[in-house]
Amino acid sequence: MSQSQTDKSENRSWIERLGRVLMGEPQDREDLVQLMRDAEKRNLLGQDALAMIEGVLQVSELQVRDIMIPRSKIVFIPREASLDDIYPLVIDSAHSRFPVQDEETSQVAGILLAKDLLSYAAAGKTRKFDVRDVMRHAIFVPESKRLNVMLREFRANRNHMAIVIDEYGSVAGLITIEDVLEQIVGEIEDEHDFEEEAFILQRNDTEFNIKALTEIDDFNERFSTDYADDDVDTVGGMVVKSFGHVPAHGETTRIDGFLFEVLRADKRRVHLLRMTITDSSAEA
Repeated sequence: MSQSQTDKSENRSWIERLGRVLMGEPQDREDLVQLMRDAEKRNLLGQDALAMIEGVLQVSELQVRDIMIPRSKIVFIPREASLDDIYPLVIDSAHSRFPVQDEETSQVAGILLAKDLLSYAAAGKTRKFDVRDVMRHAIFVPESKRLNVMLREFRANRNHMAIVIDEYGSVAGLITIEDVLEQIVGEIEDEHDFEEEAFILQRNDTEFNIKALTEIDDFNERFSTDYADDDVDTVGGMVVKSFGHVPAHGETTRIDGFLFEVLRADKRRVHLLRMTITDSSAEA
């Protein structure tokens, strides 16, 4: 039997087993999720498959406001900005897309892609630059839009970012296709990510990116701290305990001489943190 035939056979077997599970005729979504979890325990579903199915079900319940990046965390490019103004913003944030803001009205005029600046960088000062010549059309969506609808529109329109507006038409935040997909498939590598085996990445003298699954013992060793792990085992657990709830993207909390900002999180757990040392006595 060829590899392709084997793959088809395995897929068909998986679907048949799933069908047998669904014959239990769940009465509501909670029943369905429980059936899936029971199937995973009986090895009818893999753990990754179960997590993705739960993510798909969750996406149909969530709205854009639930996962959007809030306005306060958006890196805007002023519409009248020069290249000398823009380059530091692009380098420091390491983002690939930036809303272009009309400073007089505070409205978003378009989207600037970092890759569109490459030709200007190559030409140096010899090429005249106006951000309005290169910015792309901006897509605007309401806070109440369902994530499954948002994903469908991203795919249909081939857009990767949308500006979220409130009921008054003001910018409330932004959302990307990656934000939506991560609700289904889990963490996706992006500009914040680093080598798989690394858990702590130093950005500068006082700023670090830290995976939420970093063991507290490892954190203590790196930063000469002595946090106990009686109640929680990871830095993410310690931070959630400090918040008193599962925080959303952009929320911050201070623990002694460390300021923790949530870079990535979903409704269930925190994935990635930015930690800034605010007390010189706590430097690594």
